[in-house]
Amino acid sequence: MGHEGKAALKDNEPGTLKINLERIADFGEDGLLVIDKDYRIHFANLVMRQRRGLEPRDFLGKRCYETFENRDTPCAYPLWKCPLNKVLQRGNPARIIHLDYSPGAYTAPKRYVEIVMYPLRDSEGNINGFTETRRDVTAERGLESYILRQHHHLQALNRISSAVSGLWDLDAILKVSLDGVLEIIDGTIGGILLLEKGSQTLRYQVHRGLSAAYVEQVKLNLGEGIAGRVAESGTPTLVDDVSRDPRTAYSDLISTEGLKGFASVPLKSKEEVVGVMNVASHEPGQFGADDLYLLDSIGCQVGTAIEQAKLYQRLDLARERYKALLQHSLTSQEEARKRIARELHDETSQVITSLTLNIQALRSMLEVRGTLDDELVNMFDKTQRMATYAGQEIVRMMKELRPTLLDELGMAAAINRYARDTLEPLDIKVETEFIGLEEYPAPSEIEVTLFRISQGIIGNIREHSQAKRVYIKLEITKDDCTMSIRDDGKGFDPSKITKVDKSGRGAGLFIMRERAQLVGGTGSVNSSPGKGTEVVVSVPLRQEDMVYGHDESSDS
Repeated sequence: MGHEGKAALKDNEPGTLKINLERIADFGEDGLLVIDKDYRIHFANLVMRQRRGLEPRDFLGKRCYETFENRDTPCAYPLWKCPLNKVLQRGNPARIIHLDYSPGAYTAPKRYVEIVMYPLRDSEGNINGFTETRRDVTAERGLESYILRQHHHLQALNRISSAVSGLWDLDAILKVSLDGVLEIIDGTIGGILLLEKGSQTLRYQVHRGLSAAYVEQVKLNLGEGIAGRVAESGTPTLVDDVSRDPRTAYSDLISTEGLKGFASVPLKSKEEVVGVMNVASHEPGQFGADDLYLLDSIGCQVGTAIEQAKLYQRLDLARERYKALLQHSLTSQEEARKRIARELHDETSQVITSLTLNIQALRSMLEVRGTLDDELVNMFDKTQRMATYAGQEIVRMMKELRPTLLDELGMAAAINRYARDTLEPLDIKVETEFIGLEEYPAPSEIEVTLFRISQGIIGNIREHSQAKRVYIKLEITKDDCTMSIRDDGKGFDPSKITKVDKSGRGAGLFIMRERAQLVGGTGSVNSSPGKGTEVVVSVPLRQEDMVYGHDESSDS
């Protein structure tokens, strides 16, 4: 064996291997200790030695907690609990993370240390020592905290979003939002002020933990006080002690309330401030930058919900105005129908009847005088037929405008007569069934409404259905009145009728629903091509259910 082989053999001797392992441990960035079951140090790498400026002779054989922690006993609460006994009992590695309390580690910001302890075993498998690595995990801990904080923010935003989604009532949105925010930040004091555009002032709309006197008196102009400045600038503000802040308005009231820590964020919708949300506490410095960031994020969401609620309020008002105008229009229309029908009956009908009688009398006179030739006879007959036809048309128009049966015998008789007079001349068989009308008479406005709806439906059947049979059922109970009209005609697809065409197609369905809604009812159309059509209209009879403009219909 040459000199190189001898050298290689010498390098692999046990003592040399140990030195090499120790040198490798010195190159690492983590601290490394080797201790026995009595906490005595057998090895410390360069990182551990440099932390205390120690040489091997200064720590070998000494206990780790004395040398590196300046303690008289093994590490325990309230700092941390040494994992040595846990590893010894279970035989598995253990890991803990804690603040670095070692001498010289009291720096800002706080630093975190990860300790991982592994068991060392002898040739028989018994634990006779431990390796302990120490690694600075401050950066990882900071990242973890940041991720958890962002997760918390997202959860909070999701909770608020879920709470206000589907709510169109402004007061409900404000209350749910404020309660959700206070729950998230574990607070008890707060309020939402809305900006009145006309006067440019802020007033409390909802509040928690504030006295009624405080809420009633606080009225902030744009730019006044902290909340007024937030509304003007659109920038959130954090105050450690609002009672000492020179920007504070109503300082006497704030002192009386005992408010200290304070955060104010704008409620925005499309970059426009619609209000301000304040949270407060009785302790100064209660809120931090993270709280302000979270509140500001929620503020944007709540601001959008507020603006949507205001839009729905305006839509509701517009809808109510529309319903009132429609009701007035239909009422005026009914009155006009009655007036025209009465005038036709009292004047026009009588004139035409008199004209017919006069024509007949004039013919008789000419016959007596012997001056009636064939040409005059034809003219008299033709004129009399025209007058008779005009009289019949006047009667038909009167029935269309205001059937006397509706006033004299009621809704059932009027619907029955109108359906038969309209459809049976076209060879369309009509069947009717009326239940409960004598026991539960309907109010006159409901009778008129259902009759007008039936007129529209029967007119559609006459013009479009190509039906052979029509079945009409009207049933009244103490709670509601339901009318269904079914035909066996060609049917149609109701989903395709989404608006009224210029030709007027679709107007009947929309007018039917509008009329039903005006008396608190609903209307539905069930039809498909080739399978006929059924229209069902239901109107409540109980006074508390007859809310004009309310529509529960969900059908197409």
